[in-house]
Amino acid sequence: MDKLDDMASVYEFDPFTGNIPATKVEITVSLCVLYTQGIETKQWREFGRTEVIDNTLNPDFVRKFILDYFFEEKQNLRFDLYDVDSKSPDLSKHDFLGQMFCTLGEIVGSPASRLEKPLGGGKCGRDSATMQFCANKLDKKDFFGKSDPFMVFYRSNEDGTFTICHKTEVVKNTLNPVWQSFTIPVRALCNGDYDRTIKVEVYDWDRDGSHDFIGEFTTSYRELARGQSQFNVYEVVNPKKKMKKKKYVNSGTVTLLSFSVESEFTFLDYIKGGTQINFTVAIDFTASNGNPSQSTSLHYMNPYQMNAYAMALKAVGEIIQDYDSDKMFPALGFGAKLPPDGRVSHEFPLNGNIENPYCNGIEGILEAYHQSLKTVQLYGPTNFAPVVNHVARYAAAVQDGSQYFVLLIITDGVISDMSQTKEAIVNGAKLPMSIIIVGVGQAEFDAMVELDGDDIRISSRGKLAERDIVQFVPFRDYMDRTGNHVLSMARLAKDVLAEIPDQFISYMKSRGIKPNPAPPPYTPPGHTHHTQI
Repeated sequence: MDKLDDMASVYEFDPFTGNIPATKVEITVSLCVLYTQGIETKQWREFGRTEVIDNTLNPDFVRKFILDYFFEEKQNLRFDLYDVDSKSPDLSKHDFLGQMFCTLGEIVGSPASRLEKPLGGGKCGRDSATMQFCANKLDKKDFFGKSDPFMVFYRSNEDGTFTICHKTEVVKNTLNPVWQSFTIPVRALCNGDYDRTIKVEVYDWDRDGSHDFIGEFTTSYRELARGQSQFNVYEVVNPKKKMKKKKYVNSGTVTLLSFSVESEFTFLDYIKGGTQINFTVAIDFTASNGNPSQSTSLHYMNPYQMNAYAMALKAVGEIIQDYDSDKMFPALGFGAKLPPDGRVSHEFPLNGNIENPYCNGIEGILEAYHQSLKTVQLYGPTNFAPVVNHVARYAAAVQDGSQYFVLLIITDGVISDMSQTKEAIVNGAKLPMSIIIVGVGQAEFDAMVELDGDDIRISSRGKLAERDIVQFVPFRDYMDRTGNHVLSMARLAKDVLAEIPDQFISYMKSRGIKPNPAPPPYTPPGHTHHTQI
């Protein structure tokens, strides 16, 4: 029953509960931490921290560090730079940007005692390590049956304490467990220092929470990164047993079975690397919307307020347009009779120009929409497949990750070509595209929920969609009771766009597409991106 004092953190820890955090845009808030190294122990000790400087990529710190200089000694220094995300003094809560090593002698010996070196080691901030372990001949702890082993991983801190960073699952009734592989951010394991000690404790699980300590071993990220080898077979040692028993060897061994590292890219990494979001809108012009000249129509042009179609278009479009550099958007209509011959079309340009259906910005789309209402005759049926296939043709031509297509369909009702639309969506799921469907009016939207595929992945002719690319919402759920249309539009945009980054990442990951490096940020004359001391 050893180590009970340490166990509260062990069995309370659950690293993977809670909501998925939002993507953070780095309005850089910088902090520099100085460490000195003991001559004998070689342990790094925190010497001091600068002030935090807000919102800059070129921090100029004011706080000075005063150190004793000894000519005859090699005084190693380490400067760690962080992007501060909160007021927490715990550095692991902040983004590690990189570090620089030097000696005090290097600084003193530099011209004007000014030393410049590039930052290194910050890359791990985005890396995730996946690893799997097994154990052999662990100590038997249960009177009846064998042990129920699990492992707890700790990252060492500069002050000699340890922070828990992962707990494996329990493998029941065995002394030779094989644990499932797990993935953990590299930063959580070592906070950017590949040689930082990682302590691993092995326990026998007990139902009452008083887990029995089997033993422990230490390693580092650098050692683990060697992968499966003789270097990654660890003796599990119980220090108390080792002190008491002369013949004690170990309490079993733990072996690393596999190790791999993958960079976790965010939606913003791709956007910064130049990926463009192409926005297309398709508007329902079927007769079920009602005569546009009557106030009961969903297309009614009230001079004093926007109708539901215009609000949905403006709410979603004004956010997406920021990710499209030329702000030229194709705008289509479906389900209307077109002049001069009255033929029915399910894929007509709102501006009347088949060769160039692009409108200038969201205001340009709204203008073309208003003009179309004056020239076309609302008809039917409600077919989605033609506009889905229209966007899919463009997406199919650019599958290198440089462009991603978002189709917004605004409709009032029951879809007429369900099987064709399902087939179009299943095919579209292989392409760099997403579909947002906003339902306006009071109709039943059961078919739209099926297309959404959140609960049951959509399929066509026995083929499942490769990924979920459709998000459906009924606009009526977002109407503010007080008549605050700005609030209604903000709520709508938030919900319909929330899934786009994950859908985008799922496509890029499935195709193994990595973001292009972001162009270097603008540097005012006379500034440099090196660490300055």
